[in-house]
Amino acid sequence: MRFILVFALLLPTLAFAQSGIITGTARDRNTQEPLIGVSVQVVGSQLGTVTNEKGAFRIESIPVGSYTVQSSYIGYQPQSRFNVNVTVGNVQILNFEMAPAASQLQQVEVVANRRQSAAVADLVTPLSVQSLTTEEIRSNPGGNFDISKVVQVLPGVATNGTGGGSRNDLIIRGGAPNENVYYIDGIEIPLINHFTTQGSAGGATGILNVSFIEDLKLSSSAFDARYDNALASVFEFRQRYGNPERFSGNVRLSGSEFATTLEGPVGAKTTYLLSARRSYLQFLFKLLDLPIRPNYWDFQYKVDHKLNDKTSISFIGVGAIDDFSFGVPRESTPENEYILRSTPYINQWNYTTGVAVKRLVNDGYINLALSRNAFDNALTKYEAAEEGENRVFTLNSSSRETENKLRLDVSKYKNGWRYAYGVSGQYAQFKNDIYSVIRKELRDEQNNLVQPGVTLDYDTKLDFFRYGAFGQVSRSVLDNKLGLSLGIRTDMNSFTDEGNNPLNTLSPRLALSYLLNDRWTINASSGIYYKLPTYTVLGYQQNGAYLNKQADYIRSIHYVLGTEFLPRQDLRFTLEAFYKDYGNYPVSIRDGISLANQGGDFGAIGNEAVATNGKGRAYGAEVYLQKKLTGTVFSVLSYTYVVSEFSGLDGEYVSSAWDYRHLVSGLLGKKLPRNWEFGAKYRFAGGAPATPFDLEASQRNYASLGTGILDYDRLNSERLQPFSQLDVRIDKKWNFNRITLDLFLDIANVLGSNTPGFERYTFQRNDDNSGFATTDNNPLRLDGSNAIPVVLENNDGNLVPTLGFIVEF
Repeated sequence: MRFILVFALLLPTLAFAQSGIITGTARDRNTQEPLIGVSVQVVGSQLGTVTNEKGAFRIESIPVGSYTVQSSYIGYQPQSRFNVNVTVGNVQILNFEMAPAASQLQQVEVVANRRQSAAVADLVTPLSVQSLTTEEIRSNPGGNFDISKVVQVLPGVATNGTGGGSRNDLIIRGGAPNENVYYIDGIEIPLINHFTTQGSAGGATGILNVSFIEDLKLSSSAFDARYDNALASVFEFRQRYGNPERFSGNVRLSGSEFATTLEGPVGAKTTYLLSARRSYLQFLFKLLDLPIRPNYWDFQYKVDHKLNDKTSISFIGVGAIDDFSFGVPRESTPENEYILRSTPYINQWNYTTGVAVKRLVNDGYINLALSRNAFDNALTKYEAAEEGENRVFTLNSSSRETENKLRLDVSKYKNGWRYAYGVSGQYAQFKNDIYSVIRKELRDEQNNLVQPGVTLDYDTKLDFFRYGAFGQVSRSVLDNKLGLSLGIRTDMNSFTDEGNNPLNTLSPRLALSYLLNDRWTINASSGIYYKLPTYTVLGYQQNGAYLNKQADYIRSIHYVLGTEFLPRQDLRFTLEAFYKDYGNYPVSIRDGISLANQGGDFGAIGNEAVATNGKGRAYGAEVYLQKKLTGTVFSVLSYTYVVSEFSGLDGEYVSSAWDYRHLVSGLLGKKLPRNWEFGAKYRFAGGAPATPFDLEASQRNYASLGTGILDYDRLNSERLQPFSQLDVRIDKKWNFNRITLDLFLDIANVLGSNTPGFERYTFQRNDDNSGFATTDNNPLRLDGSNAIPVVLENNDGNLVPTLGFIVEF
């Protein structure tokens, strides 16, 4: 630490003024044709250029710093890119996609004034759409370069019930974590987190490399019809191109990991991006005497090749290797003992690889995407009361999900009409060999049955086809003041009983946007969306039969009304009210509760018989204020009120696990002289719903399961204390000859606020930690009747500083 501080003080004597480069392209958003003669200006300077015959531009000798870059072209709406951070280490690559302006002169002026602002560019309406740029992602305080944590600053976004961000279970407007879908450059990425919960989408930390991301668009309603299986949100990540001029990259070292990214050209028509990341949390946790030993790798690549002026091809890939194991701490505590006995060993790997071809045609373009993704998940857990090497399994699971996907879509723009249509298909394979003790058979000393055993023990394998089709059309009318977008989609599969009926999943959606003037817009949308139940549900077997083959697609109907106000170029305000009506939701026959409550723990969900007759509703309102960087300050402030309720087998609505009611988030960034930057992020969430323990059942089963048993007759009848956290980050950059050094200090939970978490049920250990303490000093009985139960509070809050650096070259 002392060396790093001295080094930081000496660096200013070595650094000297330098300049950087901005390069990129400008294209027609609707047809993807390159635009010749587009003016690209660095706002506030005399620097600028125009695009050449290939739509490319290059601006040199730009003093290092943050800028707004604007593109303008006759007949097109101007477009601005904010917070473009110019350094000497890497070339900044900007790709403008410009929309045609209206034909009437007066309307051109109105629309142009809007599109120069912080508005989100979308198909027709900015309704329920938010975006983040690469610089906003990278500099997010407390984000630790993790996209899943960065997006929590957006309205309607929460994490799981513990509130402290220890997991990346993204809750969008009260929906479960598995209701979100993720796409990179048009290819679906099922998993974006390490140590993923199977049947859900959350995990411990993100996989995606933020150095690859050009921008992120989050849609929490009004989904594009080309995307299937979305109930709560669609995340669209757009990756940038590799440096077309020279070999370059960056190296990042932080408190938990080491990462490197390499990029450059391969000839005149090909560029590449490559990255690898390695964690060293296992060594840090051992040093801190914590029992968990998380260990992971991840890899990512993108190769772009231009076949000719009309055709380009991209190869992308993302993969991860995860190992979640345990070590015996030097000092035993009740909390450490609970972790050791309640959490499974996790061994996972996953990858997604694909190829996307784009072909320009008359008035539009064609996309063809072919991809394959696989997820392998191995879980093991032992009886909590057993000691030594010969422990008995309570969980031993090995499963794999594999999907081979093909999607073809056509996008056209002609005479003011914008339309798209396409088809998709995939071959899905799932296998699962699982042994899991739900309840162990217990008998008293007279051999009377105290508790019948409930055990999952089956080996399943299924493969089937999924296919769908969509169409979408949009148009502006009434002197281009009213934007209309109409879409329809249907999805089918060859496995479930009613899966081949296209009418069962017919999904119409309509979005409207009315331009009151150059500052105010009124927006509305409604749509029906469907999602196939998870593979862990579909693959569940009993006595060799698939018990959930009759499962229906989950349905969600969205209703949204909102307004957008753009008072000036860098400022955006939105207000939206939403209501989501769920049907056909899977409900656990064993426990009687909706599976919408599950997905916030490590392991897997869905390995059980379900009835798809559950109902749900999520409704509320959100306010969002965003100021883009045009001077030295950028900020975000949002408030969301959300109610999330689902029914079980009894048909009665109760609060879901994601019913936080109040969500507040704020972000403030400040650019300071001499390349210093400061950022602060604040988050608040209302108390998460909590289910009390069934004390009698918990005492009977803790010796085998290592966890308490929740009383589902009182599902989510209690609440945790509200969660709040303030994170800060300080960056200092130095620019050398083709090298930029960024030294940063990131402090999560700088105020040391308590992090409310769910209580933990355990048994008291004896003084020498050789076994469980008992009321009669005899060995622990199998039914736990002589144990001493202990309920541990879980509300610690720790200040977590991270000192690291990034070297760009």
